[in-house]
Amino acid sequence: MTARTWFAAVRFAAAATCIAALVHRLFWGLGSQTIAGQNFFAYLTIQSNIAFTAVAITAGLVALRRPVDPRWLTDIRTIVLSWTITAGLVFALLMWQAGLRGIPMTVPWSDVVLHFGLPVLTIAAWIFGPGRPKARWWLIPWVLLFPVVWGLFTMWRGAFIGWYPYYFLDLRQVSGIGEFLLTSLIALAVFAGVASGLIGISKVHQTVPDERIAPDGRSRPSPDQDSSAGASAKNASESTAA
Repeated sequence: MTARTWFAAVRFAAAATCIAALVHRLFWGLGSQTIAGQNFFAYLTIQSNIAFTAVAITAGLVALRRPVDPRWLTDIRTIVLSWTITAGLVFALLMWQAGLRGIPMTVPWSDVVLHFGLPVLTIAAWIFGPGRPKARWWLIPWVLLFPVVWGLFTMWRGAFIGWYPYYFLDLRQVSGIGEFLLTSLIALAVFAGVASGLIGISKVHQTVPDERIAPDGRSRPSPDQDSSAGASAKNASESTAA
């Protein structure tokens, strides 16, 4: 098996693990008989991990068919991984704050997988996975677009149902508009910071040389493949002439 085939298997395994964790988290939340459990799909973590599952499956299929990821796939991975990694960091921060306030938090294994296990795996795969071109800086605004739209919609919806997935979006649970704006800006800064980190890593540690990427984003043959193809063509020409 080639390295890309192994990498495809890792991507499929990550997608399967994410699906299992999402299903477990759904039924665990519904079993709690709280409004939070009934609003499972309202969480940014859940939405971003659903996107991660789709991207991991797509990326696995691409890895089976091509030696190098196309530019569009690297762009999408940059955006989605920024969401999932940031969701894990924010969740860790919320757990830390809950501990400081003496608020108990029961965390099932699925939350540990979604917020910590998969983000760590994706960072390792981003660094060492074969066939990844460099990511592009202009993706950062696209990373921020989803949490901004999600936050605005969540606040609008929360005003009607009286529930918010994260306490800092509820003006009743913070000291005022100042704390809300500061917390929101910090969250967006984390999203931008994570995206910048992924992009920076991709430029410092390339897993595919620039010369292997054609202008249209497709992979070019390696120098060895070029030389072997040239030799084959030369031999064929000599055979025809003879």
